[in-house]
Formats: sequence, C-alpha cells, structure tokens
Amino acid sequence: MAKISRYIVPALAVVVLGAWGAQGKDLNHVKIAYSPNLCQAPLHIAVEKGFFEAEGVKAENIQVDAAHVQEAIGAGQVDVGAGLISKFLQPVENGLPIKFVFGLHKGCIHVLVPKDSPIKTIAQLKGKRVGVPGLADAGTLILKRALTMEGISVDVKNSEVEFIVYERNNLPQVLEKGLVDAIALGDPQASIVAEQLNLVKLIDTSKTAPFNEEYCCAIFLTAKFAKKNPELAAQVTKALLKASAWVKAHPEEAAKIQVEKKYVAGNAEFNAKLLRDYDYKPSVQGGYEAIKRNTEQLSAIGILKKGTDAKAFSDRVFLFQKGVPDSYSAKDVENVK
Repeated sequence: MAKISRYIVPALAVVVLGAWGAQGKDLNHVKIAYSPNLCQAPLHIAVEKGFFEAEGVKAENIQVDAAHVQEAIGAGQVDVGAGLISKFLQPVENGLPIKFVFGLHKGCIHVLVPKDSPIKTIAQLKGKRVGVPGLADAGTLILKRALTMEGISVDVKNSEVEFIVYERNNLPQVLEKGLVDAIALGDPQASIVAEQLNLVKLIDTSKTAPFNEEYCCAIFLTAKFAKKNPELAAQVTKALLKASAWVKAHPEEAAKIQVEKKYVAGNAEFNAKLLRDYDYKPSVQGGYEAIKRNTEQLSAIGILKKGTDAKAFSDRVFLFQKGVPDSYSAKDVENVK
C-alpha cells in the first residue's frame, strides 16, 4: 500500500483532492482529512484496507478540526467529506457548495436522562430544560424533530422546551447536578457517559423510530470538485461505499484498526459494539431519502426556510453519479486484503 502521511489542519473529516506532485498536478492524489471520530470508520478503513488504492486513488491522511469545515470548503481547501446531514442542511441552504452522494450509516445521536428521572418519554420534556452542545448541533435538531412529532412547539419565539447551551464535555456534569432535565449528545461520548452514569436513552437514533430508518451521516463532495473531476469523484465514492460495507461485515476488526492506528481512542471492544449499532449499510438512494425527510421536517419547524420544496431542494443538493451503484454488500468486499 502507498505510504500514508498525517498532518493536522482546521476542518471536519474531509477528503481533499488535487495536491501538486513532482511533475505537476496529480489528479489521483487524494488528501483524506479525518476527525478522531468513531463513526467515520469507513474513511479510516478505506485507507488501511486498500479501498482507495484499489480504485486507483492515491491517499494521504490529514487530521482535521470539526469547527472549521465550512470555512475550509468555502476557501476551496477541501473536496470530499463526511458529516451529519441535519447539521449541514442549513449551511447548504445558505450557499455552502457541496453535493451529498450517499448515506453512510444510521444512529449516533442520543437524548439522555438520569435513571431515576420521572421523564420517561419525549412528550414529557414539555416545559423542561435540555442541555445541548449548540443550537445548530445535530443532537439538538434531532430532538427538535422528535418534539415536533409530539406536537410540542420548538419555535424560537414560543418554544415549549428550553434549550441551554453548554460545552460538550460539561453536559454529563450539568445533568448530574440537575441544572438540566435531559441532554442531547453524540457518540461515542453519549454511549460512554450513559454506561458510566447509568443514564437512560429517551432517543437512540440507531433504535428509535423513525430515526433508526434513516441515515444520520452522509458523504459529500464539493460542487466544484464534483463538476471538474467526475470520474475521480466516482472512484472516491465507490471506495467509501465499499469501505462502509466492509465495516458492516467486520466491526470488531474495524474498531481494532481504528484504535491501533490511533484514528480514535477508547476500548476496541466497546467501540465495536457502537459500530454494530450504527448499521453501516451504505446507500445512495437512502442518503437522498434522508436528506428529503430532514428537509421536510426542518422546514416545517423553521430551521430551514418555511415552505421549502423538499424534493426540489434534495434534487439540487444530491448527486447521483454515473457508474456508482446504490451500495455494496459484504460479499462484494470479502476479498479485500
């Protein structure tokens, strides 16, 4: 396998293409920026198990910072990446130039309460306080969707639930101290603190309907890259589809590789359990449907513009690529080295 280099830059788990080679621009050179995030296993596995190499893509790893992905995209520093669908739709509506290409996995967001809490259902959060990492955080948006389904207003001018922003790492402590009644948090932190503090999951998007039936995360390309490099973009997409199918078939080995290669921290056995829960069955059509459903609901509650045509919006921000299948199965990737 080609030698992999690692650097650190400020952006989300992304894949950057178009580095300059010794003889000029090497169009097959792909810079894979990743975050130390468990659920981005396919980005890590596509490198370590040779899926990029098999597609003729030269891979180079770059660690990135989740806080600056939009700036990196806007500056033309990145071309391909992975992200939470709900978190990206408002920036896309506001002009973020990306195209989603497939649904990556399901389930990695949780809403948690103490075991002895009188709150047993989402409906019982009416009039309560919820701690969140940010008002545009994916967990916040998932909870707002769930509350709306229960007929509870989350309109900023007349919200029947109070959302209070805390530092992500402080959320378990503020819940323990009773400063909030529930918290919304993503994995792996959510599952770790749930186990450590004996918390109850009001929402587990890997198991709670209807969220367990839709993709929470997706792979995207920048619009510029997708237009200028359609063949290479398709190669990258196929490699990541295959890597996702491989993670589905081999969660224990995937978790072990992530820890041993220092992509993520933690216990490989515990991480493998979470990877199994995420249900890595990548799907092009499934990604499209998840974007459409998110658009419908986020528009209805005012996160996206009221009256947004969900189909037209999804058609604009999603890219069906020539030569890219809807998915791959475990059998399709069983001979990978």
